[in-house]
Amino acid sequence: MPEQNLKEDILNTLRLLSADESLSQRDISGHLGVSLGKTNYLLKSLAEKGFLKIRNFTSRNQKIKKVKYLLTKQGLEEKVNLTYHFLKRKESEYNRIKKEWEQLTACAAAGQPPAENSVKTANNYERVK
Repeated sequence: MPEQNLKEDILNTLRLLSADESLSQRDISGHLGVSLGKTNYLLKSLAEKGFLKIRNFTSRNQKIKKVKYLLTKQGLEEKVNLTYHFLKRKESEYNRIKKEWEQLTACAAAGQPPAENSVKTANNYERVK
């Protein structure tokens, strides 16, 4: 599960930066709901993999260094790939839950208690959320 969370964080980072390349690390951290340190780690690793280019720029009157995160062609391809796999996983989850729902409603309509494995799966789903 932690690997899935990391992939979702990477996907969400790529989504954010494709929409607005001038976001700061603090902005990205806030949008993702992760620490600034994790955001820094994600951005550096994405840059090392060639998914992002990090460009420094400053305005003449500003002393603070500004950074832009530019999505590369390889980064865009990774975003598409991660989006595809994310949607496939969500579709699979949807189909599993839909099947469970149909079994539970059929049991309820017949006045029977739900099968033991349906209850366990439903309870596990509630804990995962």
